[in-house]
Amino acid sequence: AASAPKPLPSSGPKSLREMPHPLATSSSEEMGPALTPSPDLLLPRSIADKDLSLPNGTPVDTSSPASSSSLLNRLQLDDDLDVETRDLFVTVDDPKKHVCTMETYITYRVTTKTTRAEFDLPEYSVRRRYQDFDWLRNKLEESQPTHLIPPLPEKFVVKGVVDRFSEEFVETRRKALDKFLKRITDHPVLSFNEHFNVFLTAKDLNAYKKQGMALLSKMGESVKYVTGGYKLRSRPLEFAAIGDYLDTFSLKLGTIDRIAQRIIKEQLEYLVELREYGPVYSTWGGLEVELSEPLEGVSACIGNCCTALEELSEDMTEDFLPVLREYILYAESMKNVLKKRDQVQAEYEAKLEAVALKREDRPKVPTDVEKCQDRVECFNADLKADMERWQNNKRQDFRQLLMGMADKNIQYYEK
Repeated sequence: AASAPKPLPSSGPKSLREMPHPLATSSSEEMGPALTPSPDLLLPRSIADKDLSLPNGTPVDTSSPASSSSLLNRLQLDDDLDVETRDLFVTVDDPKKHVCTMETYITYRVTTKTTRAEFDLPEYSVRRRYQDFDWLRNKLEESQPTHLIPPLPEKFVVKGVVDRFSEEFVETRRKALDKFLKRITDHPVLSFNEHFNVFLTAKDLNAYKKQGMALLSKMGESVKYVTGGYKLRSRPLEFAAIGDYLDTFSLKLGTIDRIAQRIIKEQLEYLVELREYGPVYSTWGGLEVELSEPLEGVSACIGNCCTALEELSEDMTEDFLPVLREYILYAESMKNVLKKRDQVQAEYEAKLEAVALKREDRPKVPTDVEKCQDRVECFNADLKADMERWQNNKRQDFRQLLMGMADKNIQYYEK
């Protein structure tokens, strides 16, 4: 407060202020002649004059807003453009703990607002526990085998490591369950599934659970009874490429997840040390009156560091890790759909070969072979559409996630 701090010496020929940065918002005079000002973003000429594209061919819009926060706001605005056309809204909130003689469990309120004709009322509110969400997902997998079903957060937690009734754990799970239902709601096919309707509206879900296989669709039955006896000769190139991509994606994301968890663990250990470190300076200041003011200042500064680091660690734990985990599980779900598609194609190839051997006797292709071909084509179309939708969601989610994390780190170092 008394005097402005001196700038740190630079190891290079230029000071930090003189070094150009693509996200800088300084004037062109400060940045020097290497930069060309644009309405939203200052970019070096060498970048601004080129049509940029990502390795996958996606063009890069160089007219991005100056800060990551403003870009995030614009992305969210773009995402909300279709709100007016939506006719189904679902939220998960209000977790409650239930203690019974046999078990203790958490239920969540599921609220639905809709204008769809399939629903008798415009609004519903029911309470569901985790196993109800699990039932819904299993039913969706059975009745919509050609589609990618969003993942649920893992059911099991390690006893003694994670308290599944703690506020933090329950809130993290509530967010994941809310996202699970919103993913289904946004899907053009899954959102019309009869099991999803029952899940959102039925006061007593147990009555429907007892019906078991009765509500399975014909498509679900036909795929369910496909055995592994058929062996696929080779995947079509486009689906082989999807399989390779999912393997690499899972591997890389798993590595990021492990490193992120290690970083958070080290941050929390550092935080414990900092909390013990700060008060030492206050005690010292009490012993030496002449040094009490600067020592108290150091102690207060360490206290600020503690608060800022605690907030950063919470953001990483609550916002960053769950998204990584969801997409690791998402990739596994996509691999499962890919395997089902391969089974149906293998069945079709086997039947086609059997027909070819008997072609002299039966010149017409049997109906069951044609039905099998229809299933293959259905699988291909649905899987490609869901893969494209998943990729779009992934780009948006990771852009928001990484830019949000960058903003949180900037705020931390500013504090």
